Amino acid sequence: MTGVTLCLWYNHDAEEAARFYVETFPDSHVDSVHRAPGDNPSTKAGEVLTVEFTVLGIKCIGLNGGPAFKPNEAFSFQVATDSQAETDRYWNAIVGNGGEESACGWCRDKWGFSWQITPRVLTDAMAPGGDKAKRAFEAMMTMRKIDVAAIEAAVAQAA
Repeated sequence: MTGVTLCLWYNHDAEEAARFYVETFPDSHVDSVHRAPGDNPSTKAGEVLTVEFTVLGIKCIGLNGGPAFKPNEAFSFQVATDSQAETDRYWNAIVGNGGEESACGWCRDKWGFSWQITPRVLTDAMAPGGDKAKRAFEAMMTMRKIDVAAIEAAVAQAA
């Protein structure tokens, strides 16, 4: 069976990012750090070239590739949460560590990678479709960080 590893392009701080993810999310760890064996366009000999790590059980390799490519919203990590406290913890860790808020449960870490911090109450409300899904969706569209109580209240409203 072939394994899949996500390759994430960083300017020069893949190791810092990997260590932050490990401190922030469960089932995460740094597996190995590899140094450049020689000079190349993005790193000098002996500097960190790649970092193999796991975040939320997903195998990743961080590549210090220099400034040529930047992450964008076309790729994001989606993190399902079970409570407002868990939602707040992840959101605040990312945004509070040099990240940036976006809309509808999305935020960006300081390295430019997007994260969707998504309470299960929202995905559960939207899955069956219909009026409840529409109300949950409309409530979500007004939010930055998802407010679990507001989603629950929107779902509970009479049509």
